Amino acid sequence: MPEEARDRLAAVAAAEGLSLRAYLARLAETVLTPAERAERADQAKAALNAWTGCNPTAGGEAALDDELDRRLAQVQRP
Repeated sequence: MPEEARDRLAAVAAAEGLSLRAYLARLAETVLTPAERAERADQAKAALNAWTGCNPTAGGEAALDDELDRRLAQVQRP
């Protein structure tokens, strides 16, 4: 299986005119660290609060996450 994954990634890289190493390096640049993700989440929450006045509590966020998961599950059913 690892060989299949490597071969598939190499094919994707070649289709973009890149070596596998260059493709993986470019891909790695798009990955955020946990600290970067947390910072972006905080920025998004601040923007949402400024735009809509929405400032949910931790429990409110959990309820919103549950509702989003429920709706996504409905859409993804065949």
